[in-house]
Amino acid sequence: MLKIDLKGKKAFIAGIGDDQGFGWSIAKTLAEAGAEIIVGTWTPLMKIFQTGLESGKFDKSRVLSDGSLMQFAKIYPLDAAFDKMEDVPEEIKENKRYKSCDAFTIQDVVLQIGQDFGKIDYFVHSLANGPEVQKPLLETSRQGYLASLSASTYSFISLLAHLGPIMNAGGSTLSLTYIASEKAIPGYGGGMSSAKAALESDTRTLAWEAGRKWNIRVNTISAGPLRSRAAKAIGFVEKMIEYSEANAPLQKDLTPIEVGNVAAFLLSPLASAITGETIHVDNGMHAMGIAVDSVALNQTSEATV
Repeated sequence: MLKIDLKGKKAFIAGIGDDQGFGWSIAKTLAEAGAEIIVGTWTPLMKIFQTGLESGKFDKSRVLSDGSLMQFAKIYPLDAAFDKMEDVPEEIKENKRYKSCDAFTIQDVVLQIGQDFGKIDYFVHSLANGPEVQKPLLETSRQGYLASLSASTYSFISLLAHLGPIMNAGGSTLSLTYIASEKAIPGYGGGMSSAKAALESDTRTLAWEAGRKWNIRVNTISAGPLRSRAAKAIGFVEKMIEYSEANAPLQKDLTPIEVGNVAAFLLSPLASAITGETIHVDNGMHAMGIAVDSVALNQTSEATV
């Protein structure tokens, strides 16, 4: 049986704050394969996340196939909207959710990873934020639009630029995108569709640049809708899940572990010749051109009968 073996490898996953999202499931599949997991958690969630871990809140989700619990080698506070501490406004520094952290920018976290672990092998970007995501694009402010691109797209570029020098040659990176980058998804606003389109374009360009500079592969997964905390903020994730189940080639729930399995493959040496790709893990929804549960189609069918 072909097996993914990542024993001795180190993976940094930016964007885990609970056990619901794709970042957690990717961490779990990498841990199953033997990798050491390092985590970056959004600074305001740091204390809540650590308390949940210590209290056993996530224990059920941490169970691996051998019965042990997934372990995190270290958890760093990370706000990827800032490259260095000089960029952080004073009101953020003085905010009670930030004040207990001396350093939380991209530069700070990468420097600390290098000091604590030396070299790493894998980098997973599971970060996205659109403060105006529920607004139509025509009603999105410049500030909201740029904030979406900063947190959801540029953060990947900056993290890779900083992490590249401490990644082992032959390593790989992965980000998460969504079909709104390719198709119009009403309700997915605030510039988030633009951010995901930019992320996929950047994946191709960074595959060239990071491949030639550090021998690192760069790919992204376009995942279907999931009932995660972040997705619920969009406001219509349940409807998107129902729509996918009704219209996708595979009529079933998309499980986080299915995305995690593909992530583990793409990061591993089994995918050593794959880079610059957007891989869809969405039960085939991206392949569809029409909705088979459409009222218009049903009316046509009834009229024909």
